[in-house]
Amino acid sequence: MVIFQYAAENVKRIRKPKPWKHSEPITRAQLAKIRDEFWDTAPYNGGRKEIWDALRAAAEAELIIDSAGVIVQNDDLTICYDERGAKYELPKYVLSEPINLIQDN
Repeated sequence: MVIFQYAAENVKRIRKPKPWKHSEPITRAQLAKIRDEFWDTAPYNGGRKEIWDALRAAAEAELIIDSAGVIVQNDDLTICYDERGAKYELPKYVLSEPINLIQDN
């Protein structure tokens, strides 16, 4: 479980998204590739790079982020805002693994 701290005294507990299924079975390598593609392009779709970096750290490392200026809308981290009101939407595939993940060959 991730704990995302967005104010000095206010801690929001983050949970993994509900189990989900990719449109076709994929390997860990394929999942890593689509995750990297998302994170590489996300800052170009709006919002601030430092917020995207904080969200990536929370999604990948499951660590505590102190006062990153992020307001968590959904407790599964799929929708967040920064203090300026910019919206950050994270797809489930960057937050958890699909139920139809297959072994790499």
